[in-house]
Amino acid sequence: MDYFFWLIIGGVILCLLIATGIIWTSNRRALRQPQATPEVSPEHGTEVEVIEPETGIEVPEAAGSRLVRLRRRLAGSNNALARGLADLLSRDRLDEDTWDEFEATLISSDLGVGPTTELVTTLRKELAIEGVADSSHAATVLRRELVNLVDPTMDRSLNLQGSDGKPAVVMVVGVNGTGKTTTCGKLARVLVAENKTVLLGAADTFRAAAAEQLSTWGERVGVETVRGEEGADPASVAYQAVERGIADGVDVVLIDTAGRLHTKTGLMDQLGKVKRVIEKIAPVSEVLLVLDATTGQNGLVQARIFRDVVDVSGLVLTKLDGSAKGGIVVQVQRELGVPVKLIGLGEGVDDLAPFEAEGFVNGLMGE
Repeated sequence: MDYFFWLIIGGVILCLLIATGIIWTSNRRALRQPQATPEVSPEHGTEVEVIEPETGIEVPEAAGSRLVRLRRRLAGSNNALARGLADLLSRDRLDEDTWDEFEATLISSDLGVGPTTELVTTLRKELAIEGVADSSHAATVLRRELVNLVDPTMDRSLNLQGSDGKPAVVMVVGVNGTGKTTTCGKLARVLVAENKTVLLGAADTFRAAAAEQLSTWGERVGVETVRGEEGADPASVAYQAVERGIADGVDVVLIDTAGRLHTKTGLMDQLGKVKRVIEKIAPVSEVLLVLDATTGQNGLVQARIFRDVVDVSGLVLTKLDGSAKGGIVVQVQRELGVPVKLIGLGEGVDDLAPFEAEGFVNGLMGE
């Protein structure tokens, strides 16, 4: 009898010690993360953190001054298309060799064979009469035809109107290396400059630095970020970010998604799932595909695949200065029937602005 009594007493003591250890460990973890607010979605069950901004909030640059600065930077870039246009306008006479060189330059700038043929055919007709002796006339014709190719009639506005009092939800997609997460952070700055309230969702849970990077962008302009643990279910994190946005009454929820190689079927399936899960509680207003303008034809392959999976509604072209070829703007719009809505021309925090056909062409022509 005494044996069983002491066995029971020993078991109780052991349980108390284990419980005490669990409580101590949990408290220690909580102390190490004072800014994290754990939440658990009743539907998805993935634990997330809400990273709240600290003091020292920056004031983003207004969109108008961004456009002027970015156009000036494009004019001073080493863009292949810009060089080809400048070379054409510098010629005293336009012979067959000149037109052949110009056509080759346009194609090498990723303008595409179809748009190149259209442009060269029109220019040859118009400039054959007066040539380029009248440089002002030649520049006017060239500018007009380029603007037509870029297509000023496309709707480049961002759909930021939520339905039924819910936030607009913007998914940012693209492969790693295109500047996707950075673009998401920069877009948050654009929206804050327009006096919109924003919430960031770090649904790229497969890249260790992505959530931290996005949180840093948000903190700088006073925007919260909802993030999960590394390897957590991206759809669950996205769902909870939108859920938080609805509860807080924000204007826009920006969701940064995973960007592993676009040839991985699993990634495409995951993106489709993220979109479907979000739309259980709110419509997705925009799906913005981020493309690196220096990748040329490879960027077009990426664009087609993403479009088929998540119904891309707008394009963001990054790195259009420097080694970018420029003509990709025309070709990718033609291929997809989707407008370029935002353009990035540098590494600065405010080097992202709405895309304008006329401003882009003027920049290419050094004006």
